[in-house]
Amino acid sequence: MSADPRVLAQSLLGGDAKLQPDLLTLALTHRSAGRANNERLEFLGDAALGLIMAEALWARFPEADEGELSRRRAALVNKDSLAGLAREVRLGDYLHLGPGELRTGGHARDSILADALEAVIGAVYLDLGLEQAREMLLRLFAGRLESVAREEAIKDPKTRLQELLQARRRPVPEYNVADVSGAAHDQHFVVVCRLPDTAAEACGEGTSRRRAEQAAAARMLAELTGDADG
Repeated sequence: MSADPRVLAQSLLGGDAKLQPDLLTLALTHRSAGRANNERLEFLGDAALGLIMAEALWARFPEADEGELSRRRAALVNKDSLAGLAREVRLGDYLHLGPGELRTGGHARDSILADALEAVIGAVYLDLGLEQAREMLLRLFAGRLESVAREEAIKDPKTRLQELLQARRRPVPEYNVADVSGAAHDQHFVVVCRLPDTAAEACGEGTSRRRAEQAAAARMLAELTGDADG
């Protein structure tokens, strides 16, 4: 590592809270650096992050339904958001990467940064408990929790996918119904979202064509924003 991880822990936790050094080191170790890496802590941190953000949104938006709460949470915890937050705390300076990732600039890659942040969250939860993890995350995400109320933060997946592609100067996606089954009053749709420039595809299912399209767009959006790399 190029920097003392205790500095990172202090900036994240504040006060007198201390994280076990070995656990912190593990959270900052990418799988390219060896068998002992942060993937299991990432799994734990992802779950803790989702719970804490869901709880915060549930309290902040008492009139929101499940779909709206889910969209707001996705806006908070997607890979782009997490990578941005990781950059704000200079997490890349503390990563332990294998030679290949070091050569290719892995310390600045969105997927690696986002995963490492989730691993650090997992380490805090495991070592210091849910309340300490909650305090840390509510402080780190304070600005994002304020901005998530903006209209653009809760746009549906099809809209967000189209805007992402347009921002990258790529053609808009195509949606095709692959299958329709069930009785007329209880149909099940399968839709394929396809990117014309790469032929990449993502499949979605739902009780209406619109819901299936949204599900397919959500999967494609997840792939484009880093989940497929993780």
